[in-house]
Amino acid sequence: MRPVSRSTPFVLLMLAAGILLPGASCTWRKSADVPAPVDNRPEPKLKRGPYTINGVRYRPMDIAQALQYREVGEASLYEGANTIGALGERLPYGGMYAAHRTLPLPSTVRITSISTGKSCLVRVNDRGPFHRRRIIDISPAVARAIGFHQWGVHQVEIETVSVGDGPNQRTKK
Repeated sequence: MRPVSRSTPFVLLMLAAGILLPGASCTWRKSADVPAPVDNRPEPKLKRGPYTINGVRYRPMDIAQALQYREVGEASLYEGANTIGALGERLPYGGMYAAHRTLPLPSTVRITSISTGKSCLVRVNDRGPFHRRRIIDISPAVARAIGFHQWGVHQVEIETVSVGDGPNQRTKK
């Protein structure tokens, strides 16, 4: 028979308490009883008020809708360089930006070319296109990045990645 050391009762007590066992817990609650963490961040500063263009009223999506947004359709090129976008930001020449009718501004979307399979992340910071068949206007830099070099329209898939900027940005989970 092995003699019992002074530390043996302490070790047995720690094992029983679950301290030495990784992942052990001393709770009687089931995991389903634990409430989901609450997002206490303030609402991001977004431009999402309704607006009217050419007699058509547009109502931007809320954050939850925007984070679920995914669509396939026609993209067109637009040259907004050295002008001011809907957010009051200068649209730089050669910049990666886009315009969308109903996404909250600013948003970040992944634009994927249907024909080439190339994609890139783009900041949506302007309103448009105001042509009923088009779903997004993209800058020439975005068009080059996805392999769409000529003027006209191109089939793309759009998927929202995030809404807002800075510490209150909401990202897709």
